[in-house]
Amino acid sequence: MLELFDAWLLAPFDYGFMRRALVAGLALSLAAPPLGVFLMLRGMSLIGDAMAHAILPGVALGFLFAGFSLPIMSLGGVLSGLLVAVLAGSVSQMTGHREDSAMASFFLISLAAGVMLVSLGGSSVDLTHVLFGSILAVNTTALMLIAAISSLIVVTLAVIFRALVVECLDPLFLRGQGIHSGLIQGVFLGLVVLNLTAGFQTLGTLMAVGLMMLPATTARFWSKRLEGLIGIAVGIALVASTGGLLLSYHLSLPSGPSIILLAGTAYLFSALLGRHDSLRERLQRRASPLGAPESH
Repeated sequence: MLELFDAWLLAPFDYGFMRRALVAGLALSLAAPPLGVFLMLRGMSLIGDAMAHAILPGVALGFLFAGFSLPIMSLGGVLSGLLVAVLAGSVSQMTGHREDSAMASFFLISLAAGVMLVSLGGSSVDLTHVLFGSILAVNTTALMLIAAISSLIVVTLAVIFRALVVECLDPLFLRGQGIHSGLIQGVFLGLVVLNLTAGFQTLGTLMAVGLMMLPATTARFWSKRLEGLIGIAVGIALVASTGGLLLSYHLSLPSGPSIILLAGTAYLFSALLGRHDSLRERLQRRASPLGAPESH
């Protein structure tokens, strides 16, 4: 039994590339799910996907100028994501259109521009690397950058946590305390951009958002309290990151998709059997006499 445990769970991490991938995945798993929880509570779940595409032009420009230089590509991604967020907010204020529609428009433009830039400067292999990442190829420099960004996100979230919660529930009260809700939202979107920029090296721009949103939406089936949502989401992300790497190693599967699909499996399981708003809970409520709707 111990030999089986060692062969399946411990032996893969004898390799340096697996240990670096594990640390990178765990760092992202601590920082990304809390952001996903707040995006979900603010009704902005799809904004994460839009921001993931928004960083692509900056990453592509960094790649064209410096090749696979993670610091340059990350800097380009941050600047590009922040620019798209500012432009979307500005268009929304100037025209009166909803911010989500403006963001959707800019994300489509960003996606097309990013793919065009990468295609002009390299091969399809380069484009695949940027879009889907390669967590098993994370080197020491990338690992340090990911750990630094994840730490910054966690610390900043702790600092603005109370204001962020109030801004989600009652922006007018926050304004009455002398804090502009737009400032909190700007800082929060900046953290989302930083997280996606850290994640593109490991999971790629198209799947980094998965580690942010899937654990958050899964946690909704198990808890209705904010601290419970964050704790469960982080736990699911940690298990998905570790389990996805092990599946990738033992079954020769792509590592990034393995992580996201494992998180997706947890979502489907929770949708069927979770404590709150799942199929099982709804069926039980319908079968219970106390859960029957009142007649008027």
